[in-house]
Amino acid sequence: MLKGSGDDRGKMKLTDILPLEKWVELEKEINKRSGLESSVFDTDGMKITEYKVWANDLCPVIKATSKGQTFICSTAHQNVAAQAEQTGKPVVNECDAGLVKIVVPIFYDGKFVGAFGTCGLFMGDSEVESFLVHMTTEIDEKKIEELSDGIGTLSESEAESLARFIQERIDAIVSK
Repeated sequence: MLKGSGDDRGKMKLTDILPLEKWVELEKEINKRSGLESSVFDTDGMKITEYKVWANDLCPVIKATSKGQTFICSTAHQNVAAQAEQTGKPVVNECDAGLVKIVVPIFYDGKFVGAFGTCGLFMGDSEVESFLVHMTTEIDEKKIEELSDGIGTLSESEAESLARFIQERIDAIVSK
């Protein structure tokens, strides 16, 4: 379908609220503040920018497999983003690999227009779910564990605080 045709007509886009470059600035700000991979997503769960900084060495290997991208990464984002959209509040959870996933919904004029997502560190004393990642992606468990060495952590309270901070930044953007 061509942009601006059919179902897209009249649909508010994130770039109608803020230029793409400004969304990238927000992604960079949150990454610098937290060390987490940070992305802005449209209502279809698609990243709107090309900005990418990995939070660890494991995630790019998981995402490089079609099953990892589909059944770990995308599924986690879809589930957490749906919960954030339904509640209207930030959601802090973990993906099936055992890494924190924070999603903050973006509403404009009362309509859900997208989400800001961060992920890639352990929360609290979590550890990688190497068996589950292996069964999903067929990546060798030993490799998964090696790639997991050195993944940073943040406490549950740090994750909640970051979610509130992102929500405040989003609220400031959409209220302009």
